[in-house]
Amino acid sequence: MSELIPVLDKKEIENKVLSLAHQISIDYQAHDLILIGILKGAFVFLADLMRHLNLDSIKIDFMRVASYGSGTTSSQKISLIQDISLDIENKHVLIVEDIVDTGLTLDYIVDHLKSFNPKTIKICAFIDKKERRKIDIKVDYACHKTKQGFLVGYGLDHAENYRNLAGLYHLKQ
Repeated sequence: MSELIPVLDKKEIENKVLSLAHQISIDYQAHDLILIGILKGAFVFLADLMRHLNLDSIKIDFMRVASYGSGTTSSQKISLIQDISLDIENKHVLIVEDIVDTGLTLDYIVDHLKSFNPKTIKICAFIDKKERRKIDIKVDYACHKTKQGFLVGYGLDHAENYRNLAGLYHLKQ
């Protein structure tokens, strides 16, 4: 039987997202910005984040990649399931991810997006988790940093479950 141990409640998440959106708005105030959400996990975070951005021009697009399947550890095999549809050449791109864990998936995504010649690529993650980091990848914006644990809720899942939870939880099995 799995146990959910609270990490962040709804209000704490809201405050962290608001603070992060404020910083991103300052950093990109004179620029058009394309947010690229990584499906499925980042959609909740992306929706909340973009509503709090105070910028004149924001576009969104999505990518879908797979590396976990139904397990709790990365398969280390990354598959591109859905590519972007917007032209990002010479544009400022902010990748919005639910969690950066090993860094392998994000490294793959960054390399892939570089092939479209954006002006800049930065990374925004709801969770920056260093426990299993295999690639030294810079997370430019993070709502919450943690060292360990399998986290669910607020878009993060385990075998497609728990995404709907308003808070963030450590899943103890």
